[in-house]
Amino acid sequence: MRDRPLWSLSASELSAAYANGLSPREVVETAIAHIRNVNPQFNAIVTLDEAGAMRSAEDSARRWKDGCPASPLDGVPITIKDNILVAGLRATWGSRLYSEFVPDMDETPVRRLREAGAVILGKTNVPELTLHGFTDNLVFGTTGNPWDPTLTPGGSSGGAVASVASGMVAIALGTDGGGSIRRPAAHTGLAGFKPSRDTVPRGNGFPAILHNFEVIGPMARCVGDIVLSMDAISGPAWARSKHSSDIERPRIAYAPTFDDAPVDPFIRNTIDETIEQARSFGLDIETVSPFHLADPLAAVWPIISQTGVAWLKERHQDWEDKVAPAIAEMAVAGQQYSARDYLNALDTIAAMDRTFERFFERYDFLVTPTTAAMPWPAKEPHPSTIDGQSVGPRGHAVFTPFANALGLPAISLPCRVDEDAMPVGIQVVAARDRDWALLAFARQYEDRLFVHRWPPAFR
Repeated sequence: MRDRPLWSLSASELSAAYANGLSPREVVETAIAHIRNVNPQFNAIVTLDEAGAMRSAEDSARRWKDGCPASPLDGVPITIKDNILVAGLRATWGSRLYSEFVPDMDETPVRRLREAGAVILGKTNVPELTLHGFTDNLVFGTTGNPWDPTLTPGGSSGGAVASVASGMVAIALGTDGGGSIRRPAAHTGLAGFKPSRDTVPRGNGFPAILHNFEVIGPMARCVGDIVLSMDAISGPAWARSKHSSDIERPRIAYAPTFDDAPVDPFIRNTIDETIEQARSFGLDIETVSPFHLADPLAAVWPIISQTGVAWLKERHQDWEDKVAPAIAEMAVAGQQYSARDYLNALDTIAAMDRTFERFFERYDFLVTPTTAAMPWPAKEPHPSTIDGQSVGPRGHAVFTPFANALGLPAISLPCRVDEDAMPVGIQVVAARDRDWALLAFARQYEDRLFVHRWPPAFR
């Protein structure tokens, strides 16, 4: 591995190298130098903690030298999304409402990563209140895609995926409230995992404005690193899912689109080719079209998100002068909903839950595109057209939110495409608490169906 730059090694590779004498100090020094070199191009890391990272690297080096590493992640460089609290580091949530907020406690998954010996290099950029599918805010500005800095890496974990795709770190910790891990992973050629609800315990965090939709999960360049991350940050539900048997011959449903939502032709063709290749390996895949089970969520999403913003703004008397116009509009819209509207939304979700429970009695996995659109200009909030059809703000994001509303595990994996083509992600979703079976499937077919590629500037 020494013929490759240290910043290009995965967490699994770093762990093996540390066991054979490589020092975490050297790796973290290299990572910091790499960040200084490439971060200005993408604006991925918005708070860099060089001193803290070097202290952690020194501690890790001693543990490896003594033969007692805390975990396979000991000494591995990681980043934390800016809506997850890290003691002593500014946490802005992408908003001037919190521009000077410095927490004195780690959020629970961060504490667990520290206990595992991971080296936190800094915080990554997000859209304001992590409510948009691109990454730009009034505090830190715009984040670009390592495949093309003029294009968005998506959101809200845009800074997180940019930090991993460009080699600044091996793993990024993010949140997914409606696809915020999976879609950015798809746009940058990474694996991005959204765990089942309650698999990763939380605490000491920002207020929950998306009901219980949002979970914490990892992004990495390989599925093995996703598993290592989950081993570190998860609670008892993860251990229970690991004891469930793997699926020898999974029954798979493939939905090319939801209802009649438009999908970019390159994405559609790439996913179709991936499905055909998977069938050639003997996988049992049934195309389900049209697919309407997730349709009710379109009416639910604005109620949950807009009322959440309206509730949050009541905690900040000076909010109007500090938030972007799009957030102010969401707050005003949210004030128009009644308690009856909110309870009807929850009832709709409960009905969807029952529908998908029956669906997953028939199938083990549901496969869809991760995104409906290819990356668009970095400063624009969303694409206005997809495949020649006009779409609204969530037109690019139709495939991901149902997993959040229902608490299902889901992963985005990078498809095989021509070497110079932009990445395309395929989403695989399983029944709730089937996280381990889902990741086992992803790892089994990673080399045959899914492949990480470096952006041209990093090859």
